[in-house]
Amino acid sequence: MKYRKLGTTNLDVSVICLGTMTFGEQNTQQDGFDQMNYAVERGVNFFDTAELYAVMPRKETYGKTEEIIGNWFIEKKNRDKIILASKIASKADGLEWIRGGADKLGFDKKNMNLAIDESLKRLKTDYIDLYQLHWPERKVPRFGQLDFKYDPNDNNWTAIDEVLSNLNELVKSGKVRYVGLSNETPWGMMKFLQLAKEKNLPRMMSIQNVYSLVNRVFDIANSEVSIAENCGLLAYSPLAGGRLSGKYMGGANPKNARYTLWPRRFSRHHTKRGEVAIEKYFNLAKKYNILPSTFANSFVNGRPFVTSNIIGATSISQLKENIDSIDVVLDDEILREIESVHLFDPNPCV
Repeated sequence: MKYRKLGTTNLDVSVICLGTMTFGEQNTQQDGFDQMNYAVERGVNFFDTAELYAVMPRKETYGKTEEIIGNWFIEKKNRDKIILASKIASKADGLEWIRGGADKLGFDKKNMNLAIDESLKRLKTDYIDLYQLHWPERKVPRFGQLDFKYDPNDNNWTAIDEVLSNLNELVKSGKVRYVGLSNETPWGMMKFLQLAKEKNLPRMMSIQNVYSLVNRVFDIANSEVSIAENCGLLAYSPLAGGRLSGKYMGGANPKNARYTLWPRRFSRHHTKRGEVAIEKYFNLAKKYNILPSTFANSFVNGRPFVTSNIIGATSISQLKENIDSIDVVLDDEILREIESVHLFDPNPCV
């Protein structure tokens, strides 16, 4: 395994981070235990979760993922060996089971205190290493959107300096060690970093945004901020929801797979343009005798702004292929061919 510093902290996190959102839905608790055991055996010391999980979000599985991780900590007695990241949910339609749902959600002091205490209870720990804002309260492009649509009435969100002050209280209490962003814009990144510096408040150590061969929107502007400000990317959906593994090619519907279970969800990963690009990348991996999922993850691992690549799986065999990417370095010839495919039709799975 390889390790990189998390922001300006002294924490060395594994370049492969174990994503856990399938625990409690597609995966049983025992499946989750098996995945965490295997990941640790391979040198992974970084787990990512969220209060929202399991996915797909619903009342019956809310918080289940954190519960499974917490049960594993109790069984293994190894909490101190894992760098644990979780997230607080923000405003969104249809999440009425989370603290009143919809507009009642946010990063105000009341929500933060409720969210952290419930997460700690489920995780059976007294601290979270990296506490992230799952998505902005502001109306910004996210989850399949690209263009910013200005809304002059979008003022129902907690001021950034107030959010940082609320996070500061969690840090001072010992419940949180460090903080991070997720699904954030370049302006949002810079504003959080600027206000933290000006007001001596907790610094954002990372940003968790989508990044893959078929969605490189982060390259356009966030990447410069990430490198210049030492706020590295925790890349999620590196396989575009599994599509870059090639398992859905030709209209296949594998058992228990995400798009088989929820064919109308995650549509951002399922576009006609995307299918064309995915086939090209699949053939490129085949040309160089690299498994497609290993190939796609290796590309993400090698990006200069990436701190850690959040991989997810529903089986140990998938997990192995994903983690194996740490031992694969794509040479300049392969990277030129990737760039050729990318420039032909950039970001077909936004």
